[in-house]
Amino acid sequence: MKLRFTKMQGLGNDFVVIDAIRQAFEITPERARFLADRRFGVGCDQILIVEASSTPGVDFRYRIFNIDGEVEQCGNGARCFARYVRDQGLTDKDEIRVETLAGIISPRLGENGLVTVNMGVPIFEPARIPFISDTDAPAQALDVAGTEVTIGAVSMGNPHAVQVVADTEAAPVLSQGPLIERHARFPARVNAGFMQIIGRHEINLRVYERGAGETLACGTGACAAVVSGIRRELLDSPVQVHTHGGDLTIGWDGPGTPVMMTGPAVTVFEGEIEIA
Repeated sequence: MKLRFTKMQGLGNDFVVIDAIRQAFEITPERARFLADRRFGVGCDQILIVEASSTPGVDFRYRIFNIDGEVEQCGNGARCFARYVRDQGLTDKDEIRVETLAGIISPRLGENGLVTVNMGVPIFEPARIPFISDTDAPAQALDVAGTEVTIGAVSMGNPHAVQVVADTEAAPVLSQGPLIERHARFPARVNAGFMQIIGRHEINLRVYERGAGETLACGTGACAAVVSGIRRELLDSPVQVHTHGGDLTIGWDGPGTPVMMTGPAVTVFEGEIEIA
């Protein structure tokens, strides 16, 4: 069958976006791997599927897949999702309500191509992250192949382990990231963040993403890093987050309040591909 798609990117975190409202499409693990393959398919970090929602008061259902299967949340993808449904004429709203596996999010289109997303209230209870621990303390020791590192464990709808490093460019992202991703204390695996504090309102960040490896940017990773830094009294809201793909602005007013993420969303090209 011929599948219409749109290639989009948010700070270099790239996506294949599929309209499953105006065309019939069912995702399978084989199709996800094929579409994500950069040699034989389209190539992307994740596949975003736009579906109608059956929940009253919710505009769309947003599903996210990578080569390992379906995941709960993606911040850069959420911004691209909002830009896509507006540009494709699926809605005329500036702010939409979107159903995800992690709950309802509310992206809002702003000026200069920027999109702000209410990413929801961060989760610290270990069982809900999930993270094997007797405490929800902001800083926790984690043994990584014999090396003890200090992490902040938080869920932004998906699990994150954030550590502070002196220099993100010298940090062991590619060697330590995979070990943290599959650490036994994270039963559902985890995104590994490496955060360098520049100032009270500014950080550098690299993230080794669960199921994707290191990406140019990670929206939920940026949210988790800022939340972790504020909890550890290292940062104050709002925080500018510098990634290899560009900058995000993250705001958080503390426990019980949602995290607000602002950044760009860009359409790269539209196409059609034959899939089995």
